[in-house]
Amino acid sequence: MAGSREEDAAAHLRTTTTDSQTEEHRLVAAAKAGDKDAYASLLRRHQEVAFRAAYLVSGSRSDAEDATQEACVKAWLALDRFREQAPFRPWLVRIAINEARNRRRGAGRRDGLTLRLADDPPGTIVAPAAEDEALAADQRSRLAAQLGLLSEDDQLVIAARYLLGLSESETATALALRVGTVKSRLSRALERLREQLEEPR
Repeated sequence: MAGSREEDAAAHLRTTTTDSQTEEHRLVAAAKAGDKDAYASLLRRHQEVAFRAAYLVSGSRSDAEDATQEACVKAWLALDRFREQAPFRPWLVRIAINEARNRRRGAGRRDGLTLRLADDPPGTIVAPAAEDEALAADQRSRLAAQLGLLSEDDQLVIAARYLLGLSESETATALALRVGTVKSRLSRALERLREQLEEPR
């Protein structure tokens, strides 16, 4: 009985995922044909994760908003070069990351990438109990500090997979890497992070 319910749930998830992908492909095709409403629908689906990616790179809400807006315009202008069957989300994230990097460089900031874990990003739900909130903030602060010791490449691959929730293939697209490179870089980055976290404070 339990097995049957699990199989039904898995089948439903596959159907929902396929329907969602089919709808996205339809929206991309329509947007490429000049349908601005279809493009707006794509942005509603993926603009938030693009903003979060830009925010992780820039550390500034206003810079992230500007980078995301510019990414959305650039994506619209480059739609004719986008493969219709490819996932749209990692492509938009890649453009947003590049825009955020450009803004950071343009502002003369040569400091490394700083993942903003210590500060709750916009839209984050805060723990209701003061004790839980303080503990979570301390853990986020320590994790952010340790992540900050990693190279920018390591930080980005960890952020893409675990903070933005991209799949390995989406991470590869967003960071312009091969999937195998994502796997090996992620494995090495997590090992370095684990070693740092295990060091006595």
